[in-house]
Amino acid sequence: MIDLSKLAEPGSIEETLLEKIDLTRLPRHVAVIMDGNGRWAKARSLHRVEGHRAGIASVREIVETGARLELGVMTLYAFSVENWKRPRYEVATLMMLLKEYLRKELATLMENDIRFVPIGRIDGLDPSVQRELRYAEQQTAQNTGLLFQIALNYGGRAEIVDTVNRIMSLLRDREMSDAAIDEDFFSAHLYTANVHDPDLLIRTSGELRVSNFLLWQIAYAEIHVTKVLWPDFRRKHLFEAIIDFQARERRYGGVDESPDAEMFIEADSEEGRRRDQ
Repeated sequence: MIDLSKLAEPGSIEETLLEKIDLTRLPRHVAVIMDGNGRWAKARSLHRVEGHRAGIASVREIVETGARLELGVMTLYAFSVENWKRPRYEVATLMMLLKEYLRKELATLMENDIRFVPIGRIDGLDPSVQRELRYAEQQTAQNTGLLFQIALNYGGRAEIVDTVNRIMSLLRDREMSDAAIDEDFFSAHLYTANVHDPDLLIRTSGELRVSNFLLWQIAYAEIHVTKVLWPDFRRKHLFEAIIDFQARERRYGGVDESPDAEMFIEADSEEGRRRDQ
């Protein structure tokens, strides 16, 4: 049972938003492209890395909120394979902040029954970063609440290439070169194997692109774009995204065969005939 007292103060804007959410129809998997740290810092005449530092507070609040809402999965896009092109100092600071977050927040992850799993080309990260990631993953492995995935050294195309190579190696080892591969088999070898695909993809900072994130998995995700920069993104903004998600009609390529939909189609057809006359 969701404890609403942990999600909103009485009389707050969060409580007003929470009242609009159908807690029986929450997205099973929320994915987030965290964007806008640099612009947040620039607007305050600060170095870009200060935007990354400020963004940690948003990660903390959103992950804890996801756990308290009893969401199944939350995946945050933290560092892409393309981000290595950034200045060396910025990359080093990002990795330092990641290690700092894991050390400081491990107790909070345990307290909220959150299971932590990094996804991406983790072997390509500095060994010190890998150790922190693996330690947090091992310590939280028995937790049964929210699955918190953090995408590091990640790219959607890279994941698909890695998956193809993994499958080819597997089939060679089993001498099954002529085996048929369907979508379920392919999905079972992605970084996110055995995890529901995202129902909701949130993009901060107002950019209208998916930035090579979970390209296979977001095929039917509802996309919510907000102009809020990531360091300013808070619980109320997550609630707004969920409200937007619940207002969508999800047909997965099918049609709505409800009586209301048929009435709408008939009325629309009649209006079209009048215009043609």
